[in-house]
Amino acid sequence: MKLERILPFARKLLENAVKPGDITIDATLGNGHDTLFLAQLVGENGRVYGFDIQEAAIQNTKDQLATHELSDRVTLFHQGHETVMNVIPPVHHGKVTGAVFNLGYLPGGDKTIVTRPRTTISAMNQILEMLAPEGILILVIYHGHHEGAVERDYLLRYVEKLDQNYVHVLRYQFVNQLNNPPFILALEKR
Repeated sequence: MKLERILPFARKLLENAVKPGDITIDATLGNGHDTLFLAQLVGENGRVYGFDIQEAAIQNTKDQLATHELSDRVTLFHQGHETVMNVIPPVHHGKVTGAVFNLGYLPGGDKTIVTRPRTTISAMNQILEMLAPEGILILVIYHGHHEGAVERDYLLRYVEKLDQNYVHVLRYQFVNQLNNPPFILALEKR
């Protein structure tokens, strides 16, 4: 297949934006795959800030980072992503080059604990403020469950109203696949 699948496309966008020494955010740690990827991109002089409300996600991410000996590049917060502005040092505000959300629930975890539009949009607003020009914010939207469909609708309404002079918004989605496959919203700050 010549078309990039959803997750590889998200990573390609992050690779284009993030360079060694950069500051990045993983707003939903999950099983640590994105945090590990960002830690590899930022190199030994960069920093990844990661957020999750579930202890299992924190531990999964710590395990991933320890296995690859990259823990020293990452600061993890066992709290919601809506607190991002309060905990990332002000010296890094305006310098974040990449941020990623995988919305929905923790794969293999409790499916009743899900991301919510109110906190996601709050975190997005804060991260957009912290992005450097041409910084990228990626949302992978899993909408095959009720709460995911509700969050999808809120997020689409939100991004459609963003000023094009402030941020470009891309929707990347396969439209003829069954079972509500995930799609990407990518925001690039101008």
